[in-house]
Amino acid sequence: MKEIKAFVKQNRIHEIIEALTDNGFKSMTLSQAEGTGAFKAKGARPSLDFHVTDSPVVKIELVCQNEEAQAAIDIILAHGKTEEPGDGIIYLSNIEDAFQIKTGESLKSHNL
Repeated sequence: MKEIKAFVKQNRIHEIIEALTDNGFKSMTLSQAEGTGAFKAKGARPSLDFHVTDSPVVKIELVCQNEEAQAAIDIILAHGKTEEPGDGIIYLSNIEDAFQIKTGESLKSHNL
């Protein structure tokens, strides 16, 4: 299994989620975050929450089977790209296994 973490611009998140969902990626976690990368958004100012100056982003986290990972990455790339700098970044990690809390069942061989 693979875990995909993508940090994307807030104004692209609805299109990305819709495209992922339409392509079978139904389970994901979204979090508001602040990026500290090389790109600084116009008008960036100190955050009231984190006390850093930078760009607001949304973090998308999803886990999928190995053979599905590239499709999810391609969707995020296609729908997250803009004409402006600082579109974000995608991380891909290996997941050894996942377990359903209610049943204790391993999800390693199931579609997530």
